[in-house]
Amino acid sequence: MAGAMALLIPEALSRIYRSWIPQNGDFYQEWKQKQRQQQKILLTIFVVLLIVALLFYRFQQMTSYYYYYYANLATSYYLIGTVILLYMLCKVHVEKFMRGRLDMMMEKVTDINKARLLEAIELERKSLEKEAKSEQLKVDLISNVSHDLKTPLTSMVGYLELLKKEELDDVARDYVDVISDKAQKLKEMIESLFSLAKASSGNIQINLEPVEINMLIKQIFADMDSQIQESGLYFVTSMTEEDTHLTTDNLHMYRICQNLIENALKYSAKGTRVFVRTYFADRATERRLCLEITNTAGYFMDFNAEDIVERFARGDKARSSEGNGLGLAIVSTYAGALGGAFDINIDCDQFKATLSFPVEEE
Repeated sequence: MAGAMALLIPEALSRIYRSWIPQNGDFYQEWKQKQRQQQKILLTIFVVLLIVALLFYRFQQMTSYYYYYYANLATSYYLIGTVILLYMLCKVHVEKFMRGRLDMMMEKVTDINKARLLEAIELERKSLEKEAKSEQLKVDLISNVSHDLKTPLTSMVGYLELLKKEELDDVARDYVDVISDKAQKLKEMIESLFSLAKASSGNIQINLEPVEINMLIKQIFADMDSQIQESGLYFVTSMTEEDTHLTTDNLHMYRICQNLIENALKYSAKGTRVFVRTYFADRATERRLCLEITNTAGYFMDFNAEDIVERFARGDKARSSEGNGLGLAIVSTYAGALGGAFDINIDCDQFKATLSFPVEEE
């Protein structure tokens, strides 16, 4: 009888929750609630059986009043002990069953999470592929348009140069000079756009060679001397006395540094100072050679560092300056292609551009 109850009670409780499936994401709390319910049912059954056993014990004690020996009450003791043992066995069985249900649900949740993760990864992959394809289409479009514009524009600039050699009156010569100047700026912009498109697509040829950064900056200052003199700005330089040799591409590095100086020329407030310095920065894992250019902006800078390195982004939102919004985008793209980093820090009207490259330890 006791054995049958030891099998029937756990089986009955198991049947109640065998088809249980969590209805919300927090299945563990739901499982704990079901486990407590089973424990309450089991405890209620135990209390009922224990009361029955005690009543039987009391009844037997009353009927065996004249023959009160421990042996005569053995059946009652056995019944009470059986009820306690039955409760313990049932409790172990129920706990084992509930742990099994928990393990099963954990496996299901793991499988569901794996499926969701794989689905999310697949969606992200497709999104990245679509974004990469869209970006490539933009780059191809810019490259093709830039290439198609370069040929007629080069011819136009050539004919304008020939026209300048002709005998013209003052008004006509002024017109030719204006057209020539605008055509030259348009040519420079198209070349910048074409270079940026090539760099963005990864189709950039890098010729590594030793480059002395301090000497390169001095060369750029010499090449741009007339522009600097006409700007009315004061350039203050502070060059490190350490060796500033880098193994990099000389042409691309020249373009990067030139663009940073041109950016300061275009967007600095008139009569202010531009600070140019080179220095070494020791990081946790490496040493970096840095070029820092700080200027006082002549325009209200209502943008953040991430926006200004986007293509066609300009600090001068009114577009009253000569910039085309490609200079810093080229700097950022070329710096990344050469293994460097480009950072911008904006503090009120102070604009600081920092270019850094890792230095090989000797």
